[in-house]
Amino acid sequence: MFAFFKSRIFPILLVNFIGILGYSVVMPILIFIVTDFGGNGFIYGILGATYPFFQFIGAPILGRLSDKIGRKKVLMLSQSGTFLAWLLFLLAFILPNTELWGQNTEITGSYLMTLPLLTIFLARILDGFTGGNISVANAYMSDISTDEDRNQNFGKMGASTSLGFVIGPAFAGLLASTIIGEVLPLLIAAAISLIAIIVIGFRLEESVPCIVDTGNISLKNVRRFFQVEHKDCFTEGSDALLPENRNGLKQVLKISGVPILYLVYFLTFFAFSLFYAGLPIYASGTLNWSAVDLGLFLAYSSLIMFFVQGPVLNRLSKIFSSHALVLMGSLLLAASFFLLSQQQLVLLYIAITFLSLGNGLMWPSFMALLSRAGNNSTQGAIQGYGTSMGSIASMFGLVIGGILFEKITTLVFMIGGFIFLLIALLIASKQFRSKKVKVLLPG
Repeated sequence: MFAFFKSRIFPILLVNFIGILGYSVVMPILIFIVTDFGGNGFIYGILGATYPFFQFIGAPILGRLSDKIGRKKVLMLSQSGTFLAWLLFLLAFILPNTELWGQNTEITGSYLMTLPLLTIFLARILDGFTGGNISVANAYMSDISTDEDRNQNFGKMGASTSLGFVIGPAFAGLLASTIIGEVLPLLIAAAISLIAIIVIGFRLEESVPCIVDTGNISLKNVRRFFQVEHKDCFTEGSDALLPENRNGLKQVLKISGVPILYLVYFLTFFAFSLFYAGLPIYASGTLNWSAVDLGLFLAYSSLIMFFVQGPVLNRLSKIFSSHALVLMGSLLLAASFFLLSQQQLVLLYIAITFLSLGNGLMWPSFMALLSRAGNNSTQGAIQGYGTSMGSIASMFGLVIGGILFEKITTLVFMIGGFIFLLIALLIASKQFRSKKVKVLLPG
């Protein structure tokens, strides 16, 4: 146990856990904050899409930058942006609730855009643009993983994410019910982000082998912060390591297997965005759940994922291939989304159980597949552009999901179910083609 805490993998798991915890402690109360400041389901969907839209812009930049100056410094920049974003979010509660404009149409419904709500949008823009920490963290994990432990390592990464989602939503409602209301979870989120910055600065080692840090992490001098040296660490056939030959989207798409993996990335995030857009509106509007009810529902889901991505995936990855685990997870996810459309409490909990099992099996296994593409000098770009695929999907999914839920309610989840069936077909066909190629190869 103590050896794990001293291992190289522990700091990045801790950074990931802290980052997710900061977000998840606010997520269950966000719909209530939006409506309190004049918004509605449409504005909630637009706000949700704001983060991935600007992450779509920022993630590839930060991913390529991490290939050039190292993962550690980029993680520091990204987490600092998140900390400042939470401070800006808190500012919304101090500002007067001044109405800026309002609208009432068939598509948007009735809402008021107020000064605090606009400030929250600005906070999400900042957090989104600097929100490349997920892609850089995945690139870091790829750097320090081998083919033997890749599935287990990404399973641990997924488990640290799930643990953050267990603790955060479980306490969100309780924190929001105190005398200072929604301000306390936001203060906790800001404090958590500050802790992440400290962990990155003092515990995380640089993982890019060609990078030599020429000074301690410091933001006092921008030029010193970006200063690095590059060792001669070329291997046979490693032209991809040359700066002029790497990191462009066209070059990344030429890497074997990447295009279809990006398609799966996009479809997965789109389907889950339909879920995250519809669930809070469904919970607060139709089921009349409180923030505590929604928080416990999400915490239950994350608790299952924590165990699946930890000990369960560790065992299954020794028996089944990553392709097989992604396929099994996709089918479970399809079943869960079909059940989510039934509007019965018992079926909702069965659905979230299937969703948690499926996600716990699928996503770490998929990330292990993606991390095998390219090499250390391109993994930041691969993960960065992958995050962009997810960001585009989230942007459209959250907006479309919010609008569709107003029209067809829980039937929107059926769309997600069909998407995961399509993902299962894509993964099955990819595995079939790869096996066919191996058979046709000489020798």
